[in-house]
Amino acid sequence: MASGSNIPVYRRRSGFFGGLYESVGDLGSYVLNGFETLGDMTLFAMRTFSWLMTRLPRRDTLFANMYQIGVLSLPVVALTGTFIGMVLAVQSFTQFRAFGLETQLGGVINKSMFRELGPVLAATMLAGRVGSAMAAELGTMRVTEQIDALASMGANPIQYLVVPRFLSCLLLIPSLTIMAVFMGVVGGAGYCIFILGIDMQHYTSNAQKFVENWDLLYGVVKSIFFGATIGLVSCYRGFHCEPGAEGVGSAATTAFVQSFVVIIVLDLFLSIFLDEVYMAIWPASPMLFSS
Repeated sequence: MASGSNIPVYRRRSGFFGGLYESVGDLGSYVLNGFETLGDMTLFAMRTFSWLMTRLPRRDTLFANMYQIGVLSLPVVALTGTFIGMVLAVQSFTQFRAFGLETQLGGVINKSMFRELGPVLAATMLAGRVGSAMAAELGTMRVTEQIDALASMGANPIQYLVVPRFLSCLLLIPSLTIMAVFMGVVGGAGYCIFILGIDMQHYTSNAQKFVENWDLLYGVVKSIFFGATIGLVSCYRGFHCEPGAEGVGSAATTAFVQSFVVIIVLDLFLSIFLDEVYMAIWPASPMLFSS
């Protein structure tokens, strides 16, 4: 105890048990901070949804964010999707050729792009290009007290700054996902037909046989949740940026890392849920019993 004070003074413990004690304490601190952040982010999301349901953003503000988030992301998403389709063709060709199933590559590539690689790829590119930029922009506004100035003038910062960005991510990432899927399918087909010499008729026939409309809906539903995650996490990190240039950089990095981790976790649970929905609606899929 400190002299003349009722406040206890804790000293670091030495030795093995001292290190173990400090490690447990650090782990507990990380867990408590994680729950605090999760609760704070949940309240932030609730306020965002509340303003979204109450009042839509101005058209010019929304269109400006849509242009930055959607239109300017098209080239990088299309280019990446094309090469991902080609990489799938290269990696799968050797294994399929060993069993004489080269013509089945179309179904594998298209199924992978529609269900997994398309939505995850588009979300990852959006988190890297747009999410980090949103976190850095809002973080700079927080550091320079522009957000406080908005609040002092009677404008709600969440309604004015967060809702347009969140709505743009929510609405445009399905389009980016469809673009990534389309370019991946085209890239994989082009490489298989013109480089690997697979017969075009057999390739396209098998590609159509093994892909359903549900597969496209599967990826689009995932992308909606991914877009909402990117918008909320990035804006939250920007709003809670630490002071200084280092804080802005840390907010941008943390926004991308957390968005990517949440996207991967969501991808798992959404895949399980959507597969259960599919089996509940079509318990005996014709594809499983086709010759």
